[in-house]
Amino acid sequence: MAYQGNIGKILDKVSTPSYICEEDILINNLEILDSIKKRTGCRIILALKACSMFSIFPIIRKYLDGTTASSLNEACLGVDKFGKEVHVCIPAYREDEFEQISSYADHITFNSFAQWKKYKHRIKANTSSGIRINPELSVAEVPVYDPCGPFSRLGVTIKEFENECLDGISGIHFHTLCEQNTDALESTLDVVEQKFGKYLNQMEWLNFGGGHHITRSDYDIDKLCYLITMFKEKYDLEIILEPGEAVVLDAGVLVSSILDIVHNGMDIVILDTSAAAHMPDIIEAPYRPDIIGAGYPGQYRYLYKVTGNTCLAGDVMGDYSFNKKLQAGDRLVFTNMILYTMVKNNTFNGINLPSIGICDYNGNYNLVKNFSYEDFKNRLS
Repeated sequence: MAYQGNIGKILDKVSTPSYICEEDILINNLEILDSIKKRTGCRIILALKACSMFSIFPIIRKYLDGTTASSLNEACLGVDKFGKEVHVCIPAYREDEFEQISSYADHITFNSFAQWKKYKHRIKANTSSGIRINPELSVAEVPVYDPCGPFSRLGVTIKEFENECLDGISGIHFHTLCEQNTDALESTLDVVEQKFGKYLNQMEWLNFGGGHHITRSDYDIDKLCYLITMFKEKYDLEIILEPGEAVVLDAGVLVSSILDIVHNGMDIVILDTSAAAHMPDIIEAPYRPDIIGAGYPGQYRYLYKVTGNTCLAGDVMGDYSFNKKLQAGDRLVFTNMILYTMVKNNTFNGINLPSIGICDYNGNYNLVKNFSYEDFKNRLS
């Protein structure tokens, strides 16, 4: 099986399973984001919920303005390892954590006016406060990722918007997208303007949230720049984007080895990795990840069901075809595995976490971290 690019140069050097970040692709993504900043004057920050691999933060912070956190721990990581702006947006703040969060945050966004009224007198003087809105326009294709779906707890609807409580609020935040192009953003902005436009002139900033698939090959960057510039100039606002996936899109893989092949109606591959433990979005979304050199059923001659190594019957990545027979010891390489993997993985069944490494711009492999029994034990009591 042939592997392209720098990854092909290092496969024999890594233990499996291993997450490997590809520095050249990461930098290419960041240069695209940086070009948008330069064209529009917007600010772009990394959503840590998608990728908290802090060993690559020194590269990312050369291009982006900071991080956005969805928890106290992510805010701490932004301060500790990124070192630039820290934005925080949490559905509801804990009483015992707010003091520390407020001490870290440059921007803090509230999900309700009740939370704003509860905490506004405890915010440090140089922190900018915002309110999250719900435009009530569903553009996300998967219901579990739709913040504007029926009975959503995320953001304030226009019906519940308390305009008399805006004193001290400097910005408005919305997040409606998930892996989408500018058509979804344009539709969202139309509704935001219709419902909340009269409040935008009172604000200093507008946060477009995340879910922008900016670094995807077919993404309409020109339209994004137009939309940013239009809103910036029309309402005299600073525009903020907080992509997560777009920062590390296609910038890494998960390398796994075949432990066994069994037969039960079809050939079934058992790997030393797990969908449930190491790639949980496969089951949660659900979706079928790509494997380098593999195709859909019928595309190539040899068909296999590719599965994980836990006791969960549904620990399955999907059905894949290959142009040659597989055997124990062969390596399979899953693509696009830096986002929503490390931040979600777990040790179900006591299965070890994959190692973490970086394939640098010159094709050299650098091991960042191995995991052991101590890591499993120390998560427990």
